Amino acid sequence: MEINAQPVTAVSLPTACDGPLTPGVPSRRLVTTRTDTTLAVYDLDRLATGDDTPLVAFPAPWPRVASGVDAVAPGLDLAVFTGLHAVRGVTPDGVTRWEIPHGCWVCEEWHETAEEYTADPAHKHPDHGSACFGADGRTVWAHVRELGEDDDPRGESSPETWLVIDPADGTVAARAGTETYAAGSHHVPHPDPAVMGLAVGEGQDGSPALWGRLTDGVLHVERLPDDDRILLAAGPGGRTFLTRGHEQGQELTVHRTSDHVVLGTVRADRLEPAEPAAGWGFRCGLVDDRTLVAETSEHGYGAADVRHWLIDVETLDVRGPIRYPAAAGPHPIGLGDGTWLTVSSRGEDVTVWRLPSP
Repeated sequence: MEINAQPVTAVSLPTACDGPLTPGVPSRRLVTTRTDTTLAVYDLDRLATGDDTPLVAFPAPWPRVASGVDAVAPGLDLAVFTGLHAVRGVTPDGVTRWEIPHGCWVCEEWHETAEEYTADPAHKHPDHGSACFGADGRTVWAHVRELGEDDDPRGESSPETWLVIDPADGTVAARAGTETYAAGSHHVPHPDPAVMGLAVGEGQDGSPALWGRLTDGVLHVERLPDDDRILLAAGPGGRTFLTRGHEQGQELTVHRTSDHVVLGTVRADRLEPAEPAAGWGFRCGLVDDRTLVAETSEHGYGAADVRHWLIDVETLDVRGPIRYPAAAGPHPIGLGDGTWLTVSSRGEDVTVWRLPSP
């Protein structure tokens, strides 16, 4: 049976939405946008009143093509930009608070500025890393290219490094090699500020999924076996996490966080009404403590034949597909407060939805 979604807020942004602020700010629905020159944060509820002024805007130190996945602190006082050659912490007035250089994601050389390579055709389609603040905003986690011979405290070299950084001054609190070869990556925040997930895309070679835990100044990294699962989101209270298959995406799987044991799987080809050619997409999230919103499409990605589903994240019972009263974007993102948002294909129109009243 279809579930009727009810609109809460519909707004238009000046430029394409990158997604909700992660980690979020309690009781506020904030989203970010990124252009070649600016990373901005908008309040959706304020936009709905007609005020399209960003809450905060950070000058970008390098263009978007030379960037990975950036991050903004929950306190909105710092943005962390992940470039091809460095990770940089920037305040809203454009001051560089700190910078950590690393090998270039394209050529592995060490650059001092983005001007050294932005005109180089070989750097036009780079691999990239990512950054994310911990749940309490007191750490920032960054996935970067190799820092050097001592990037791993065990003395083992790794092509890429995972850093835990003090956002106040850029001090590296801990680091560990990831033994990955990324085309790109994104972080999956966990309610425990000492824990973070990292999804690494290696193209056709696989998709390593890692969990990091910071204990007594040491970063311990656990990697899911077989490198064939894409890490999507942490479950309620961080007790579980969600993955989908790397290739066909037919399986949406719930794992126990403590030992990564599979608790259950929902197959896209067994949904009712039937979706025989569909696969799970890459965007999902918690609507509330029990409800997951996820998407299927003909190819497991993109905007073709997309359908959204509500699933009980504890029992894995599929509550049903979602019916929208108006056009909705292809990628649903759970906000955890009883609502979720969709973004239009062009990225500028954002709608917040809620479940129907009992």
